[in-house]
Amino acid sequence: MPGWTYADVLETVADAIPDAPALIHGSTRRSWVEFDRRADGLAQYLIDAGCRHQDKVAFYLHNRPEYLELFFACSKASLVHVNTNYRYADDELAYIWENADSVAVIFQGTFAAIADRVRSRASSVRIWLWVDDGTSPCPEWAVPFENAAATPNTGRVRCSEGRDGDDLVFLYTGGTTGMPKGVMWRQDDLLMATDRTNRYALPHDTDFDRDGYSASVRARTTKPGPLSLPASPLMHGTGLFNGLNTLALGGSVVTLEDTHFSVEEFLDVIQNEGVKSTFIVGDAFARPILRALDDQPDRWDLSPLRVIISSGVMWSSETKQGLLHHHPDLILVDAFGSSEAIGMGSSVSSGNGAAKTATFSLSAESVVVTEDGRLVEPGSGEIGRVGIRGRTPVGYYKDPVKSAATFPVINGTRYSVPGDFATVETDGTITLLGRGSVCINSGGEKIFPEEVEEILKLHPAIDDAVAVGIPDDRFGQAVTAVVATHSGIDESDIIAHVKSHLAHYKAPKRVFAVDTLERAANGKVDYKRWTQHAEANA
Repeated sequence: MPGWTYADVLETVADAIPDAPALIHGSTRRSWVEFDRRADGLAQYLIDAGCRHQDKVAFYLHNRPEYLELFFACSKASLVHVNTNYRYADDELAYIWENADSVAVIFQGTFAAIADRVRSRASSVRIWLWVDDGTSPCPEWAVPFENAAATPNTGRVRCSEGRDGDDLVFLYTGGTTGMPKGVMWRQDDLLMATDRTNRYALPHDTDFDRDGYSASVRARTTKPGPLSLPASPLMHGTGLFNGLNTLALGGSVVTLEDTHFSVEEFLDVIQNEGVKSTFIVGDAFARPILRALDDQPDRWDLSPLRVIISSGVMWSSETKQGLLHHHPDLILVDAFGSSEAIGMGSSVSSGNGAAKTATFSLSAESVVVTEDGRLVEPGSGEIGRVGIRGRTPVGYYKDPVKSAATFPVINGTRYSVPGDFATVETDGTITLLGRGSVCINSGGEKIFPEEVEEILKLHPAIDDAVAVGIPDDRFGQAVTAVVATHSGIDESDIIAHVKSHLAHYKAPKRVFAVDTLERAANGKVDYKRWTQHAEANA
């Protein structure tokens, strides 16, 4: 059906502000006209190489301009973006590329060796494009990305079937159990879901003229838009969705050169480029940022920065207060959502005060539903799962069973209910409890790890924490903590600390110290790994 596509929106932006910057990566600068031209070259190359309407293209890349150029190209040619977690090992990579029916893989030089090992197991892949990152030469079985970007074309490339809002974007999400699942978003739904909070939001119905340009996009693109920095990976929803929204507003996306998050580079780039907004993943990013500012409070001028947006994992009130101490004019947005559900709720902190940890105001499209399909009444104390109606994914690729469970129909309305448990307070706000898949059941009581972890991380000796349940003869499961510490721990003191804030049954029975919890690039932690660690040491 007709609808919005990223290619149509971004082409209109490129015509409106051709010389404005679109992509910034160190010394690399891409203007909007260059961004558009290179994406056309890539789109033409992929079509010439045999890619057909809605074929799947795997992105095996760190944050860099090529990621967004390739996304633009896929939208132009009606091909499907398949994100690839660059921390995955051979089996996981082979699974995703096979599960997605990928016909092409675009990879950085640093991943050449692992891509070579997996090639024989990715039977559907016919095209391999190599991105030069200075680490290794182009393998003989691949084609340089720059050659593909320079493919001659007549401009504004389309596949023979044309584009429409039903063209898909895949976002593979690991979750906490099972193999990664491919969330299927229609481009029209994804663009509308991320655009609806913008000051000049696009209309639900497209308004393209005969030349394929939108009057509403032109009207709001009278000058260059926001300069934004996704510190979180583009391979995950927080980075990608916010980055695409920046581009749809005619802005510039700044990416960091260091492939591991460097607080110093992050703060240097914000200062030197004049970044207005940045996207992070909770305390996993915010705590190191705050620590650097506390250690060197006079080193960086962050006055251009106006907004920090976080999504995905906990962002504590204490960390927000610390950041606001350094920059009182900041607006800190804690967005509650997921790969399957965008815009379920939010909390906003500013110089007037930091919002309570894990407490959000529901959006107009969101509800909390019980296991038997009822809506949770405010102040009732009932626990339910947060869901959202309206612009949601169409399901998980090749998984009708999980699709039916996550995208149920309640009272005739379709919802996305990705699994986050919450209660609804009397004032209508929600208090997020965590994912049911890692919920601890101790003596019949449900204990959500995030609630315990929040309190653990308030202890002065603890840098990071995870709470897990391990088998217990008496209670079924025993709450156990694994903590990263900089100064050693006193187990009894930590247990007493938790008991002073929470019901005693929620306090850990044991606490084990490690150097680091080795969180993934999206800030999430491997609960299965640390459960096994706790069991082995108990």
